[in-house]
Amino acid sequence: MSTVHICGTLCVIIMNHETQLMNITKLEALLKENKNELGIQKWNQRYSKSKGLKSYGIGLTVLRKISKQIGRDHDLALKLWQSNFYDARIVSLLIDDPKQITREQVELQVEDLKQGHLAHVFSSCGAPLAKTSFVIPLLVDWIESKNTMRQSCGYGLLYEVSKSKKKSAPSDDFFLKRIQTISETFQKVHKVVLLSMGGALIGIGKRNLRLNTSALKVAKLIGPIHFESNSDCEPLDVVKHLTSDYIKNKLSIK
Repeated sequence: MSTVHICGTLCVIIMNHETQLMNITKLEALLKENKNELGIQKWNQRYSKSKGLKSYGIGLTVLRKISKQIGRDHDLALKLWQSNFYDARIVSLLIDDPKQITREQVELQVEDLKQGHLAHVFSSCGAPLAKTSFVIPLLVDWIESKNTMRQSCGYGLLYEVSKSKKKSAPSDDFFLKRIQTISETFQKVHKVVLLSMGGALIGIGKRNLRLNTSALKVAKLIGPIHFESNSDCEPLDVVKHLTSDYIKNKLSIK
């Protein structure tokens, strides 16, 4: 190997390291700048004692803006995932690079999802994980898993995939099979999984009339899905979503 090549490689490594340090410094400043005392109070009331993570109390909308300022950075994402701050972990998920995310990485991460919103951002919300090349076999494996967190994230990924308009998107038969799985198992799963199932049904049912009809039948069997007891959110009414005026117009339903 030539001296020029060695020097060039070392320069790239040093520059990448300096860039990461700059991004870490920038992120720390942004998190402190956007610290929300009311959010911290709510966090401490709900999660701090049982989940082991701290928080700056920053909402997801602001964390998205912060993540855009940082940009895609796989190495930084891996480093931030080790943080004991919830906000930093959310940023970690949002800035990761789908082209560099590995199956081994996410199998470890799913074991470390200590807080509900982390799981939601990990598998939904336009998550980079849903843009990986292995998302389809991953979500199928997780849906068929007996692990609650994997099942929940599997259906979260199914929702993300259901939004795809690409030619490479799964066929109707793929989605119909997932609807059938929901129909056969919704009475046996944890509430967290049931909520993710509801989200997946909404996504699938918006694709076309055939899938809407199938998803709606199962949604009527499930009924409104209530959130956890510490939530003041309205129950998730899948039927209402799948029969809205918007959906009727989109799918030409009379």
